[in-house]
Amino acid sequence: MSHKTVEVALGERSYPILIGHGVLGEASHHLFAHLASNRVIILIDEALIDTHLHTLLKSLAASQLKYDIVPVPSGETSKSLAAYAALCEAILRLNPDRHTTLLTFGGGVVGDLGGFIAATLLRGIPFIQLPTTLLSQVDSSVGGKTGLNTSVGKNLVGAFYQPKAVLIDTMTLQTLPDRELRAGYGEIVKYGVLGDAEFFEWLDTHQAEILARKPETLAEVIAYCCSAKAEIVAEDERESGKRALLNLGHTFAHALEAEAGYDGTLLHGEAVSIGMVMAAHLSEQLDLCEMGLAERIRAHLQRAGCPVSPADIKADWQVVALLGHFHADKKNQNGKWVFILLEALGRAVIRKDVAQSAVRDTLLAFDGIRD
Repeated sequence: MSHKTVEVALGERSYPILIGHGVLGEASHHLFAHLASNRVIILIDEALIDTHLHTLLKSLAASQLKYDIVPVPSGETSKSLAAYAALCEAILRLNPDRHTTLLTFGGGVVGDLGGFIAATLLRGIPFIQLPTTLLSQVDSSVGGKTGLNTSVGKNLVGAFYQPKAVLIDTMTLQTLPDRELRAGYGEIVKYGVLGDAEFFEWLDTHQAEILARKPETLAEVIAYCCSAKAEIVAEDERESGKRALLNLGHTFAHALEAEAGYDGTLLHGEAVSIGMVMAAHLSEQLDLCEMGLAERIRAHLQRAGCPVSPADIKADWQVVALLGHFHADKKNQNGKWVFILLEALGRAVIRKDVAQSAVRDTLLAFDGIRD
């Protein structure tokens, strides 16, 4: 199967995204042009040590690259200030210099965490993303957003810091747990809902192939999502305008994640799935779009096995607690909440005038949330 390449056009910070089945086994060949020295440090999700690490190391050994391995505990709790500090200390003890490249090998947690480490360690070292989950391959590995969670909210500490390259091997998805695959599918749907109704309809037809992990279909859908995001990032790298549209569903999602405590009860992609349905519901209530859009999105996600209501995760959420988390959202401006809402399928809009009472009514319309 041939590889696909997507370019993120950011002038001197431009970089390629290589997508294909078996890319990991050829990693050293693809890495060579993007390394500043022959030394790398591999920041790896510990769950990959017994699955895909040997494939990467075999390739690195063949090219005589020097490497060290730093494991990261699996799960969202590793995106914390405490984990960041401990990992910085562990990496610094390996005596890297500013030409040592950090390879982030894992899902969105390792990518976000590792990217922030790279942005700040020695005031900036190069890094390359090797995303291994569907969510990280279609979204979080692209665009240079890095970040950590705090007790106040999600991704409130971070930096914009672009990788030198992104290598995506669809083979890693063959060992991905079904729940993680469905969580990534939620982010795929987002691209159709916010900007391309035809792509949403394509997903209606190809959903089963994606969930069955058909390599050709996976490569096609990952390349589409990366291209869509790369185009937006090239136009608005630091989210001063259009890039904010990529946060569709995320304002609700981040509130749900914060309330769940980042303990694995609710995965990020699951929260985005629920959040998109909530955003569509709010859009209908504000007469921004035709009635029935929320149901169409809900039905598509539910058919894929994605959660579409907080009750799908647990039975008891308090609206007051959820509303409290909205105040900490980093998109807020001058004390006003900012939402990405829908005017139609494939057409999203940034709104800064949403009444808090309307948000409250939307939350209470979903099972599992009580007053």
